[in-house]
Amino acid sequence: MTSFEDLTTMIRRNKLLGLWAAEKLKLVGGDAEAYADALAVGTLDPDRSDVFSKIRNDFDVAGVIQSDEQILRVMDQLMIQASQMQGRQGASSDAAAVMLARKLTSP
Repeated sequence: MTSFEDLTTMIRRNKLLGLWAAEKLKLVGGDAEAYADALAVGTLDPDRSDVFSKIRNDFDVAGVIQSDEQILRVMDQLMIQASQMQGRQGASSDAAAVMLARKLTSP
């Protein structure tokens, strides 16, 4: 994989991870999407790229019971899923990832 493919896979994984975490945090609709988007944007910002710590902290604050191992397992599973999505979608996913990155970083 090229570094661009790595980035798009990571953005996809973090978006999926954000949706999973949002469900655990009982966020719905726009709030769930905003949470997932914030994690995906974090992929592009080295100062906010530690999605595990963000989720761990949010779960602790909200009283969500998930072990570190459970969170890491989901992260691994979603990375595989995101990677498979990348392989199936090919070039069209590159354009979609660029559009997503622009959307997530625009004010």
